[in-house]
Amino acid sequence: MQPLAFSLAALLLLATPGPTNTLLWLSGASVGFRRSTPLLLGELGGYLSVIIPAVALLAPFLAAHPQIGLALRVAAACWVFFLAYALWTTGDDGRTSTDISIRQVFVTTLLNPKALIVALVLLPQTGLAATLPWIGGFSLLVVIGGSLWIGAGAMLVQLSRGARTSILPRRIAAVCLAIFSFGIAGSALAALA
Repeated sequence: MQPLAFSLAALLLLATPGPTNTLLWLSGASVGFRRSTPLLLGELGGYLSVIIPAVALLAPFLAAHPQIGLALRVAAACWVFFLAYALWTTGDDGRTSTDISIRQVFVTTLLNPKALIVALVLLPQTGLAATLPWIGGFSLLVVIGGSLWIGAGAMLVQLSRGARTSILPRRIAAVCLAIFSFGIAGSALAALA
């Protein structure tokens, strides 16, 4: 794949709504752009924690053991559903709402199938050393894409005064995460058939 085609494909993948992007958007809406930017470290760390080992070791192993890929999808579906439940119920009992943590973004991204798509489909399968410049470019795209999602959430606050204290952004995010969870679980069930 040529660098321009890779960049466009990676940007398109990063721009599509998903669990990580939902958390970034929600954080931007809840605490603003500046306080949400550390979450980009969790996103980047999650992607790199999957991509680097996948490029170096995982591709041949997953081809030989597809049931492991299925188990990863089930784990991802469970984690995303847990996040949806937590977002839906946070703040219902009068507690102050909790911020999205770097750890939540890291684990969500770690379980995000997008990382494996980048590692096993978009990146050239030429070994880790030859792939490092591509991984560096992807890392820059992650920061850009994540910043755009945070900015979109922060813009929601600017357009709708009072959204910071409203539970509406959390409920929207919870519904989106539940839908993603069911989609991931459905793909795992379809792989069994």
